[in-house]
Amino acid sequence: MSSQISTAFVNQYSSNIQMLSQQMGSLLRGAVDVESVNGEKAFFDQVGSAAAVLRTTRHADTPLIDTPHSRRMVTMSDYEYADLIDDQDKVRLLVDPTSTYARAAASAMGRAMDDVIIAAAIGTAKTGKDGSTSTALPSAQKVAHGSASLTIAKLLSAKEILDEGSVDPSIPRYIVCAPKQITSLLGTTQVTSSDFNTVKALAQGQMDTFSGFKFIVSNRLTTDSDGNRAVIAFAGDGLKLAMGKEPTARIDERSDKSYATQVYYCQTIGATRMEEAKVVEIACTE
Repeated sequence: MSSQISTAFVNQYSSNIQMLSQQMGSLLRGAVDVESVNGEKAFFDQVGSAAAVLRTTRHADTPLIDTPHSRRMVTMSDYEYADLIDDQDKVRLLVDPTSTYARAAASAMGRAMDDVIIAAAIGTAKTGKDGSTSTALPSAQKVAHGSASLTIAKLLSAKEILDEGSVDPSIPRYIVCAPKQITSLLGTTQVTSSDFNTVKALAQGQMDTFSGFKFIVSNRLTTDSDGNRAVIAFAGDGLKLAMGKEPTARIDERSDKSYATQVYYCQTIGATRMEEAKVVEIACTE
């Protein structure tokens, strides 16, 4: 560490990155369960539902019910990025949380978080005692594209699937979609004026909730080979983000780069779908 770059300077920059990554860098971090973990892999235990036994006689034997247990495994991955800065005046701006460098760092970390969460939501979850069982999102948790984009009918179908899965309605529900899905909603609801004003307010950023879902607009969602966008509806605790290491920075002088200042940051994260019943994939034609 160069004598010109104090530990306090580095700590302040690292704090700014972490603050921004939580508040604006990642769109999805605040919508899912976040848990700090240690090690290359993390396991999260689940307790399933059990049925009560009807007592039919007096002084009957106490029934013993085996409460179902299962586990989800998360494999942690390291993400890192580095940049070189030649201008010392720009180096002094690094500790400003509004600086372009801090925001670029937060955005890089945030995009990685969102990509990991999205992949876990609709991908294959590793389950079982040692995580050796692969569990895909069942077809019953998917809404077919029907050669249409996002519609009121599809939103209601997603809600119905969550409700039929006995998902607690008090748990916040989210839907992650691309900008084109918002545009589509405006087009399809224009004929039903009662919905149109609500969707218009959603598109203008005046509100973020519709049909029981809080909307998160993201450009990170994947498409299949036919161009159908995988929109995701989920209950907040249905997805887990494991944080092995919060976004952390190092700032050093590089003697091999004419003593330019290198800004380096990294994080260790992983994610998993905790319960299939709490996640719905909505295919939307674009």
